[in-house]
Amino acid sequence: MVWYSRCYDEVPKILVPPPGPKSREVIELDDEFIMQSFSRWYPLVVKSGCGPIIEDLDGNLYIDFNSGIGVMNLGHNHPKVVEAIKKQADKLLHYSLTDFLYEEAALHAKEFLSIVPIEGRKKVFYCNSGTEGIEGALKIVKGYFRGSRQYVLSFIGAFHGRTLGSLSLSGSKAIHKKYFQPLLPGVIHIPFPDPYRCPLGVEGDECGDAVISYIEDYIFRRLVSGDDVAGVFVEPIQGEGGYVVPPDDFLPNLRKLCDRYNILLVFDEVQTGIGRTGKWFAAEHWGVMPDILVSSKALASGLPLGAIVGKAEVMSLPKGTHASTFGGNPVALAASRAVIEVIKSEDLLNNALRVGESIIRRVSEWVDKYELVGHVRGKGLMIGIELVRDKESKEYAVKELSQVLMEAFRRGLAVIGAGFSTIRIAPPIIITEELAHKGLDILEESIKVVNNEFRKFKY
Repeated sequence: MVWYSRCYDEVPKILVPPPGPKSREVIELDDEFIMQSFSRWYPLVVKSGCGPIIEDLDGNLYIDFNSGIGVMNLGHNHPKVVEAIKKQADKLLHYSLTDFLYEEAALHAKEFLSIVPIEGRKKVFYCNSGTEGIEGALKIVKGYFRGSRQYVLSFIGAFHGRTLGSLSLSGSKAIHKKYFQPLLPGVIHIPFPDPYRCPLGVEGDECGDAVISYIEDYIFRRLVSGDDVAGVFVEPIQGEGGYVVPPDDFLPNLRKLCDRYNILLVFDEVQTGIGRTGKWFAAEHWGVMPDILVSSKALASGLPLGAIVGKAEVMSLPKGTHASTFGGNPVALAASRAVIEVIKSEDLLNNALRVGESIIRRVSEWVDKYELVGHVRGKGLMIGIELVRDKESKEYAVKELSQVLMEAFRRGLAVIGAGFSTIRIAPPIIITEELAHKGLDILEESIKVVNNEFRKFKY
């Protein structure tokens, strides 16, 4: 019996149609006092959580396919994580790691570096979030070449954060950059090899080779020299861009390309890391080792912690050039050590692979079953179901995605989108196959309702 089975006897449970009266009170306060610079898929007001279950303010229970947007990989309130937080909070809450030293940081670094897929001796810099990690990685990459290389490459469809440096690298939605130009100069965006929607006009796995050729033939010969490029930033699987998995040969060939031009390869594993794809980090699926890897989100099970890991010789910024007051907070580090221990002791990497394969087998059948379902892809418990209005033209089903997510919410499943019309399946990696399929029952019913309405409208 899993530890969270004691929390609730019936899941999902909808006592009142959401949002209920208590939730609506919070929604009104939120609208009045909080800047609304973000968009929400549906009005879920979360009160508490236990494992892969969340409860709203009105007592409704939902299966969580969001994991707090890829953060709660161990589910909500794992007892070993909570215990580690309480124990550390009684000892030390904060004392600025970049000005002084404490044991928790050194112990965590030793454990954490042992699971990061980078060859040889490596070092870590602690920060507070994914976007801060990308900002730091940008400085490390440029600092390594002492400013002699002016350019960095990133990919269309990428999401690296919302601060100005990381935003400069992002390329998933135009609204993210609206009003904020000019951004960081010297950033060149490259098409990402999406086998389903290859921007270079070839099909399937050939898209990866086409992108590599594009970089060499068009960027390095016509735009900038390869030896003027400091780094390439890439998500091994694009997250916000639509849970897009590249062809198998793409990342190995990108590694070779970077080696030819002595370019640093940076993996943004903020969402793909800490077991999400059934490996500690998604890079391991392709046997590719970056020069720098950025991790955050699930690293401390809900507490703010980010980490930049790189080869020791690359992590070479001079003293005084980079620091972080709150980075490496001892409570967050204690939580993170517990996360690593739990994933090992509960064999959660294999659970993510096993349950993920079961989900993909089932939802892949929906491509032939439902007119709106165009494509299924993923690794482990990072799975995307792309909805389309036409399977030949692959027109994005933007409105229909919102309708499916709202239908699911009303039935007791918390799930959101990615890209323009992709359902993002990312439950905690502790989830059982039985509970995952109970969530899929809700999702399929929601797709069926919207699909039927779509057919009526279309025909």
